[in-house]
Amino acid sequence: MPNTPRPPRRVTIPDVARHAGVGQATAARVLGGYGSSSAATRERVLAAAAELGYSTNAVARSMISGRTHTLGVVVADVENAYFARAVRGVTDVAAKAGLQVVLANSDEKGETERSAVQMFIERRVDGLVVAPAATDHEHLDKAVAAGIPVVLLDRALSGATLDTVVVDNRGAAKAAVTRFTETGHTRIAVVTSASPDENTAQLAPGADIWTTTERLTGYRQALRAAGIPSGAELIRHTGYDRTWARSAVLELMSSHQRPTALFTTDNVATLGTLDALLDLDARIPGDVSVIGFDDAEWATLVRPRLSVVSQPVQELGGLAADILVRRINGSTARPRRHTLRAAYVPRESTGPVPARVRRLRAPRE
Repeated sequence: MPNTPRPPRRVTIPDVARHAGVGQATAARVLGGYGSSSAATRERVLAAAAELGYSTNAVARSMISGRTHTLGVVVADVENAYFARAVRGVTDVAAKAGLQVVLANSDEKGETERSAVQMFIERRVDGLVVAPAATDHEHLDKAVAAGIPVVLLDRALSGATLDTVVVDNRGAAKAAVTRFTETGHTRIAVVTSASPDENTAQLAPGADIWTTTERLTGYRQALRAAGIPSGAELIRHTGYDRTWARSAVLELMSSHQRPTALFTTDNVATLGTLDALLDLDARIPGDVSVIGFDDAEWATLVRPRLSVVSQPVQELGGLAADILVRRINGSTARPRRHTLRAAYVPRESTGPVPARVRRLRAPRE
C-alpha cells in the first residue's frame, strides 16, 4: 500500500523561538505585536519567522490584543451594483486603516441578517456596517453590547441609537418629479417597490420599506406642490421584481388616459419599465418621458440616455467606514444620522408633454 504523504506541519511560536535563540515569551511578544523588545531581538525573531514560513494566528493574536483588524459588512444583495459600489467605498477606507473586510449577503431577509450579525459577533470583528433588512434592531444592540460598534448604511431603523449614513431620498425624488411638473406634465406615474400601505411592514417580495417609501413620499410631495392630485391609478407597487414592473407599465400605457411621464424608484423598476416601453415601440421622450432613481452604468448606454437621480454611493460606503473606524479607535461622540445629497442628472429621456397621443404597438405575450 503506497504511503500517503503527510501534510506539512504548521510552524509554531516555539519553533520560531528555538530558531531565533530566544524564549517563547519573547517570540510571542514580537510576533503578536505587543510588549517591548530590543530592535536586535525583534529583527532576529522576524528573520526566523520568515525563514520557517511562520504565519500569524489571527484568532490567537486577537485574544491578546482585543482586535482582529476586520470589519463585517452585511448588505441586502451583493449582485446589486448599488451595494457593490457602496462596499467598494467601505473597503477603500478600511484598507487605509489596516482593516480587512468580510462580506455577508442578507438577501433582504431579516433572519439571514440576524444570523450574519451573530456570526460576526462570534468572530470578534472590530466593527459592523449593516444595510438593514430586518425591521428590529435587537441583534445590532447585542453587537454593540459586545463592544462591536455598528453603522447603518443606506437605511435607517426606527428607535435604533446607531450611527446611520443615508441619502436624502425624499428630497431627491421630489426634485426629480418637479422636473416633470415644470415642463407641463400632469399625468405622472410612479413604479415602485414601496409598500402599498405605508403604515404597515407587509411588503411585496423584496420591497424596501426604507428608501423607496421615502422616494414615493417625495413623488407625492412634488405633485402636491404643483397642485396635481396623486391618484392611486398612477401608482404601481411592483415589489423588487423586473417582471412585475414590466407588467405594471404595460398596463399603465394601455389605459385610456395613459401617463406622459414615468418615475421609477429603483434600478429594477427602471429596467422593467424600459423593457415594457421597448415592447410597445414607445418613443422616449416622444410618447413618454422617463426618470430613474440611481445612475447605473448602463444608463448612458441606452438610447436615449436616461435621466436619473444620481446617488453618491461610493461616498456613502466610505463615510460609513470612516465613522466606524473612528468608533473603533475610541470615539464617544453621540450617534447621529448623516444625510448625503443626491443630484438630478438631466439627459435625453425627458421632454415636454407630447403634442398628440400616438397609438402604441400591442405588446408581445
